Amino acid sequence: MRKEQHHKGWNEIKTNDSWAIFKIMGEFVNGYEKLSKIGPCVSIFGSARTKPDHKYYKLAEKVANKIVEAGYGVITGGGPGIMEAGNKGAHLGGGTSVGLNIDLPFEQHDNPYIDSDKNLDFDYFFVRKVMFVKYSQGFVVMPGGFGTLDELFEAITLIQTHKIGKFPIILVGTDFWEGLMDWVKKTLLDGFGNISPKDLDLIHLVDTEDEVISILDNFYKESGLSPNF
Repeated sequence: MRKEQHHKGWNEIKTNDSWAIFKIMGEFVNGYEKLSKIGPCVSIFGSARTKPDHKYYKLAEKVANKIVEAGYGVITGGGPGIMEAGNKGAHLGGGTSVGLNIDLPFEQHDNPYIDSDKNLDFDYFFVRKVMFVKYSQGFVVMPGGFGTLDELFEAITLIQTHKIGKFPIILVGTDFWEGLMDWVKKTLLDGFGNISPKDLDLIHLVDTEDEVISILDNFYKESGLSPNF
């Protein structure tokens, strides 16, 4: 009897998994339809816990403002902290402000600086991550936690393995990122040979909004493209 009940429960789980495919497809379709219309954008990542009086909140706002001045829109994860700062800078600068929200039990709620027609909600992290990569012309990565690191290393991996086209990955904040980059160089590269020297060419480390714009502009000038492509 217990064996039969176990098989019945397992079959129900498998059936639920199959039906979940339609919900996943729906998130992809909705994301593709809305984001295909936003034009060239740069994604800004960082901690949801960063307060408005923190130097990196203020810097993220400046970075976003400069990005829209340069002709790009801004995409964030839609929540508070650095994400809010990114949307705020874009909004106050009169540029496109996109938020890709994720339903979480803590931290996450959409911020008020997202364009009303560009505020998307996701249940699945992996669908949301596809949207960031597919519709971004660059990643600006401010200080953050595990989620920020996840987005950073996935983008590096996809570019390194030629699964997506190359785009600039810009780490903002030497005091935050320098230790990680030292470890990458000394351990991953020199110590164990787990990456190639050219892999480090994917990553830029800066401290100012002007440096961010310079890297974006130089990359797309070399590609023969401008922000209105």
